[in-house]
Amino acid sequence: MFEGRKLLIASKHRKEQVISPLVIQELGIKEVLITNFDTDTFGTFSGEIDRKDDPITTVRNKCLKAMELGDYDLAIANEGSFGPHPTLFFCAANEELMILIDKKNTLEITERVISTETNFDAKEIASEDGLFEFCKRVQFPSHAVILRPAENDYRKIFKGIQEVNELKEAYKHLLSTYSSVYIETDMRAHKNPSRMKVIEEVTKKLIEKIKSTCPTCSHPGYSITNAQPGLPCQQCHLPTKSTLSYIYSCVGCGHYEEKKHPRGKSWEDPMYCDFCNP
Repeated sequence: MFEGRKLLIASKHRKEQVISPLVIQELGIKEVLITNFDTDTFGTFSGEIDRKDDPITTVRNKCLKAMELGDYDLAIANEGSFGPHPTLFFCAANEELMILIDKKNTLEITERVISTETNFDAKEIASEDGLFEFCKRVQFPSHAVILRPAENDYRKIFKGIQEVNELKEAYKHLLSTYSSVYIETDMRAHKNPSRMKVIEEVTKKLIEKIKSTCPTCSHPGYSITNAQPGLPCQQCHLPTKSTLSYIYSCVGCGHYEEKKHPRGKSWEDPMYCDFCNP
């Protein structure tokens, strides 16, 4: 389906560095094209432009808009989000969504990865010592930082700082001009190696999903769409909240199947049972 075709990567921040080798090798893509489309119009991490839609709507619109501008029929786009982890409280998380849209075959496949391997952080700085303590913690200078007057003050922004002299000059300028300094990690992919690794991970997962085909119609993207709890407790045999089965389904023909015991377990440890260990 993809052999010998051209693929557009809708990216402004060099994500093709990790995406291109994988799609060429695994999907047989002939050529990767990079759009000069300004993806920042859909929102910036530093806050000057708010993201108006949810991540999945944003990544879909980003991909479709880039395709429209260049009249392409096959494209990939990515959207990242940062904040508290949904289940591991007090832990920062990086969520990456990736979408492949194939207009020729009326195909849309998405994948998602949530990782705690992120340096995402921000802080108001009161001294130069505090500035360098923050930078050390967030892996500066391999990972860039952003400086501005305050959290919601965008009058002056210094982005992509990766040199000590540049860091000092930006700090002194903001302090003398606005009497306050706010620092945050630069989460743009080309300025953040940790994020680039997560983008590579979600690319691999997307490719794996694309290569998974429906046993009925051979449509790409045959994957887990739901998880059913109810794995029985080994002691009382009552159902627990642990996963009993995964539901696989096809976006093409609608075929679905249930696969039980995905972790190779027929019983759950009583410590995870609400009846034996309330």
